This record gives sequence, C-alpha cells and structure tokens, in this order.
Amino acid sequence: MKTTILLLGATVAALGALTACGDDSQPAGGDAGGAAAAVSVKDVSGVGQTLVDASGKTLYFADQEAGGTIKCTASCLSFWMPATGDAQAVKGLATIKRTDTGAEQLTFQGKPLYTFKLDTAAGEAKGNNLADAFSGVDFTWHAATTTAAAPTQPPSSSDGGNYGY
Repeated sequence: MKTTILLLGATVAALGALTACGDDSQPAGGDAGGAAAAVSVKDVSGVGQTLVDASGKTLYFADQEAGGTIKCTASCLSFWMPATGDAQAVKGLATIKRTDTGAEQLTFQGKPLYTFKLDTAAGEAKGNNLADAFSGVDFTWHAATTTAAAPTQPPSSSDGGNYGY
C-alpha cells in the first residue's frame, strides 16, 4: 500500500512539474510580464541596425517621450505595447517605472520603448516615422536604431509617396 501511494505521489509531482514547464513556454513576444525577454540588434530593411525584441519585432520610441516622461497611456496602449526585457542586453538600455501601471518598461538612451501592433512579423517597421494622436497628445514614432542619428530620413518622393508627404 505504501509503495502505491509513493508511486502515485511521484507521478502527480512529475505531472505538476511538466505542467509548470508548459506554463512558462509562452510565444515569443508574449505579454508585457516577460521581463527576461531578450533585446538584440538586427538589420531591419529600410531602417538599418535596429533594436528588436525576442520575437524580432522592431522597438520604437516617440519624440514626445524623449525626456523619459510616459505620455502613451490608455488608448495609446492598444497600438503601442510597452517593451520589457533585459536592460543589460544592449548598451544604452535601462528601465523606467510607468506611472500609470507601475510596471517596468525598457528605455533606450532615456526614451521609453514600445512594439507596434501592426508589425505582425519579425523585421517589419510599419511604425517608423509614423504620426498619430491619442487623448489629445500627438506622437511621432521612430524605430530605435543604434546609429547616432536615431530617426531615419523620411522617405523620398521616389518611394511612391507611401507616407503621404
């Protein structure tokens, strides 16, 4: 009888361990709670050497938050998701505590970082040089590049005018 109970207990413990492992395997770029997510630098087409999250999605900053003040709140967060991860991964990364949620958010050279909802695959930069507005605040977004001139040059007229210039 004791052997059966011990064997049953060991089986339950093993299943619990497997279930716990399964809970940790969230898809890359999962929720904002993934504080151990890796940040790296990748060559993003049309942008250059750019910071990306663990799933390869471009990281962005807004000109209006360059001083480290979080202005993207409420409805803005439905398109721009605060980036989290290892602040030691790339030189210039740090964290800031969001005043609206209390969560830690990555910054690059003092600018809070975000991913963009419309970037659905690694290597996309649909939010680069994008202007939008939320709750009366106008934002201009740029891919976070590792070059000295952070914002890239606006597209020229030879690109077909896709940006409305």
